[in-house]
Amino acid sequence: MFTRRRSEPDLPDDGQVVGKARGDKRTKDLIPRLEPGEIALVYHQDIDRVAAEGLIAAGTAAVVNAASSMSGRYPNLGALLITQAGIPLLDEVGVETLSEISDGAIVTIEGDDLYVDDALHGKGVRQDRETLEQRYEAAKVAVTGELTDFASNTLEYIASEPHLITDRPEMPDLRVDIRRRHVLVVVRGLDYREDMLALRRIGYVNDLKPILIGVDGGADALLENGYTPDIILGDFDSVSQDALRKGAELIVHAYSDGDAPGSARLDRLGFDYKVFEAPGTSEDVALNLAFEKGAELIVLVGSHTSMIDFFDKGREGMASTFLTRMKVAPILVDAKGVSRLYRTTVRKRDLTLLVLSALFTIIVIAAVTEPIRLVLRTLWLNLN
Repeated sequence: MFTRRRSEPDLPDDGQVVGKARGDKRTKDLIPRLEPGEIALVYHQDIDRVAAEGLIAAGTAAVVNAASSMSGRYPNLGALLITQAGIPLLDEVGVETLSEISDGAIVTIEGDDLYVDDALHGKGVRQDRETLEQRYEAAKVAVTGELTDFASNTLEYIASEPHLITDRPEMPDLRVDIRRRHVLVVVRGLDYREDMLALRRIGYVNDLKPILIGVDGGADALLENGYTPDIILGDFDSVSQDALRKGAELIVHAYSDGDAPGSARLDRLGFDYKVFEAPGTSEDVALNLAFEKGAELIVLVGSHTSMIDFFDKGREGMASTFLTRMKVAPILVDAKGVSRLYRTTVRKRDLTLLVLSALFTIIVIAAVTEPIRLVLRTLWLNLN
C-alpha cells in the first residue's frame, strides 16, 4: 500500500474531487445508503445501466471501482452514463486497496491517484468519456463471440428442458385471488421509472386495480409511485425492510436444487413467507405464478429481455426466460404497450368531468342570455 503524503503544490485543482467514502460489495445495496456528495466505493465488474442510473440519482460526487467498469467483453452502458453525467470515475483500484477504506473516511481523487486523509492510498485508471466511447464501440464488435456462446447455452437448455413450457409447477396457496384479474409485475430493470410514470399518468392502476407483484426491488419501485404491493417475490436481496412491512404476501424463489437464498433474511427479520420452487429468474417465476393462477392479463414493467440485460445480470443464457415468454405470451403485455392502448379509451372519471363541464356551460349561457333570463324570472314570479 502507498504511504506517500499528498503535497498540495504538486497537485492542481483541475479534476480534484474530495468527499466522504461510502462502500459496499454490492452496488444495489450501496445505492440506498449513499448521501449526495459522497464518493461511492464499488466492486462492480462491468457496471450495468440500472446500477449507473442509481448512482447518478443518488447524487454521488465520484465513483471508485475496484474492478473495471467497462471490461470490453460486451457493450455495457453503465460507465458511459456515469461519465456523461459529469461524475469522475476511477477504475481498477483493486479489491484489497478499496476494502481498507472505511465508511466516512475523507477521500480525494486526483488524476489516477486515490488519497485517504491526505495520504496516497492507491492508484487506478481515471476514465474519460472519449476513451469509454471508443471501448464501447470496440465491445460491440467483440461481443460476437460472446453472442455465439450465449445462443448455444440457450438452445442447449431449451433442447434439454422442453417440459418447462408444458409442466405445471406446484403453486403456493395465496391470500389474494388472481383469477380473471389484471396483474402488474414490476421488476426494477431498464426503464422501470419511465414505465411506471406512464402507467400512473394514464390512471391504469387506479382504474383497473390490478394485483401488484413486486419482484425483489420492484416492490420498492411500486412504493416510490404510491402503490402498495400485494405480493413480493424473489431472493429478497434488494427489497427494503420498509417494503416488507407493508403487509404483502412474501414468496421466496427457491431454485431447482432446493436453494432458497431469501429464506435466511426473512427468518432473521421474523417475517412469514411461502416458498415457490421453480427454475429460471425470479422475473420468470412471477410471470408463471400469475399465469398459472388464472390472470386475465399480465402487464410487465422493467423486464429483462435483451442479451445485454442478461450479461449485466451475469447470466450465460436466457432459456428459461424464452420458454416462460412462450408460455405466457397470450396474456402478456409490456407496460409501454398498455400506456399506448389504454390512453385512447375514455375513462369514467373523464366522462364525468365532461358531463359536468357541459352542465356548467349550459348554466352560464342561461345566466347571460336575455330571453332565457326573462323566462326564468316569469317562472319565479308565478311560483311565488
